[in-house]
Amino acid sequence: MSAHRVTARALLVALLLPLAGCATMGKDPRDPFEPFNRNVSTLNEKVDGVVLKPVATAYREFVPPLVRTGVSNVFSNLGDAWSAVNSLLQFRLQDAVENLARFQLNSTAGVLGLFDVASDANIERHKEDFGQTLGRWGVPPGPYLVLPLLGPSTLRDTVALPVERYGDLTRTVPTQAEANGLFALRIIDTRANLLRLGDVIEGAALDKYSFTRDAYLQKRRAEIFDDKPRDGDGAEPREDDDGGRIPKLDDGPSAPPAPAASQPDGAVSR
Repeated sequence: MSAHRVTARALLVALLLPLAGCATMGKDPRDPFEPFNRNVSTLNEKVDGVVLKPVATAYREFVPPLVRTGVSNVFSNLGDAWSAVNSLLQFRLQDAVENLARFQLNSTAGVLGLFDVASDANIERHKEDFGQTLGRWGVPPGPYLVLPLLGPSTLRDTVALPVERYGDLTRTVPTQAEANGLFALRIIDTRANLLRLGDVIEGAALDKYSFTRDAYLQKRRAEIFDDKPRDGDGAEPREDDDGGRIPKLDDGPSAPPAPAASQPDGAVSR
């Protein structure tokens, strides 16, 4: 049995057993298993602090930026192929064509994706995954979940994980050892790219758990519905199926606009 299958089964058992006996419900209707999720989040933070963050920090400090950029480009290029499949499943034909064009161009002229020549050619990337595809098909997100080691998710995105794994091109490498190495490298690369964001959250959020949950749910809704407004004018409804309000990260009093005299000529206030 492969290491990935063992990991997937362990995660499933770790997720379902506590949920089956969870009697204490959270206050947020989108997060009925909040006590369990907070415990898993705490566990993930401890693992991150002991293993992932130190390794990612060393990777960022000692690996040259050009090499790190190439590594990120390779994984993004592999993701473009899967995004093309999901764009097609969502009947977004133009997005599918552009994602496929990106993959083909970067895999050839970009030397297996090391260089992002498709962006230089103004071919837009459209990131899509199977969780988004299910959302576009009308599958509701279900409860918010925090998965061991994997972090924020929803029931729908968790169900989509086996399909996501099947669509991951890193599994096509010749040996399992190489696949595991690529899997580890991608985790380190992703964590290194999130180092600054983690510092911002640590400094800005009074409740890191709630901040991360609300940001994740808002981000997923925006990815699925392209951040369209509430129903009215023919737009898709927002993804808060239980009627709960999805808070925005910028909720709160707006800062007053800067005086016109302090802005450069031709500047437009945002």
